[in-house]
Amino acid sequence: MLEIIKKGAFLLMAALVFSNASAQNVNQDERADEVQLNTITTAVPFLMISPDARSGAMGDVGAATDPDGASIHWNPAKMAYVPNKMGFAVSYTPWLRALVPDINLAYISGYGKIGKKGLQTLSGSLRYFSLGSITFTDAQGGTIGDFTPNEFAIDISYARKLSEEFSGGIALRYIYSNLTGGINVGGADTKPGQAGAADISFFYQTKRIEIADRKSVLTAGINISNIGSKMSYTNTNEEDFIPINFRFGLGFKYFVDERNSIAAFFDINKLMVPTPPIYDDNPYINDQLPPGDTLGAIGHPSNANSNFGAIIAGQDPNRSVPNGMFTSFGDAPGGSMEELREINIAVGLEYWYNKLFAIRAGYFHEHYSKGNRQFFTVGAGIRYNVFGLDFAYLIPTQQRHPLENTLRFTLTFDFEAFKKQNEEKNDD
Repeated sequence: MLEIIKKGAFLLMAALVFSNASAQNVNQDERADEVQLNTITTAVPFLMISPDARSGAMGDVGAATDPDGASIHWNPAKMAYVPNKMGFAVSYTPWLRALVPDINLAYISGYGKIGKKGLQTLSGSLRYFSLGSITFTDAQGGTIGDFTPNEFAIDISYARKLSEEFSGGIALRYIYSNLTGGINVGGADTKPGQAGAADISFFYQTKRIEIADRKSVLTAGINISNIGSKMSYTNTNEEDFIPINFRFGLGFKYFVDERNSIAAFFDINKLMVPTPPIYDDNPYINDQLPPGDTLGAIGHPSNANSNFGAIIAGQDPNRSVPNGMFTSFGDAPGGSMEELREINIAVGLEYWYNKLFAIRAGYFHEHYSKGNRQFFTVGAGIRYNVFGLDFAYLIPTQQRHPLENTLRFTLTFDFEAFKKQNEEKNDD
């Protein structure tokens, strides 16, 4: 037993050291080339925050991990293979505590199998994001009022086994974002943003196969999430994309013996929204048009933004949702190299002892020109009869990072185990 734990710990540390060394080398080479910063921004980015402690402890992987109560966020199709008939999970994450003390994310999710054969699963979740108390002031610094901005999303999903090894799932989502409380900002009345969205996902899981005389399981998952309408916070025509995201993952679980297992997971993510173009530094005014350009907006050429000027590289971000999704794989002003920088990479490892105790670690890498989220994660989990408890801790690769000291907690509840426990008591 002790030897197995030592081997598991060595694998975890080796993977993390290798990931860190690779990330540092890549950053040094790219910064030497002076890569231009060009971060993609969307409305309601809280939808992309890892809500649960298990995936949060493994570098934010989730497309191909074992299904659990929070799988509706990562890949709804996985829920078809959830082992229990019914359960729920509650998660809590204090967010950006290195900057402010009162921002937090709460997440509640639950599921239940339907039908006699157990081929179908219905799930639901509520994600609530509180941004703390904010005091609004006018241009002269006078207080307008206090408000607590908040956002939430309500999900419902359906998953079905299409075969013994393959499943599909869909999720529907209502998103509400109230950031201003209706306060007039810059002469414009504001309102809460609202949007509807959907996820389309698939999951593949082999039966237990033998590798080196040991049982193993291979998994793969894909989820295109938040396919939905744009969001607006004013009565003007200005609308923002929500974070439509492509996620693909692979997993490998190795059963050392009847009590010990080690699993490795790998995810890639890419936002399917327009990449900001590069604009001319000098906006056009009135009728000052370059030869060959036509007027688009009043006083601006057709390839110009009224606030920035003409687009000199990239594409106009004011596109429809379908157009923005399909062109997002080739619209970066820096070409194919910049498109590759928009892919985030996550790796995670998980060791289980007797399905009672777990140790986890992971790494998440986002290119510095696209947001620079680069961090290690560690965590643990324990299962005792009806309840389970997981926690995760985030360790940024840079000091004084806004995400440092981020903790996540998840409490799970297994109704099936609860029912068995009551039956055993009644028999006694």
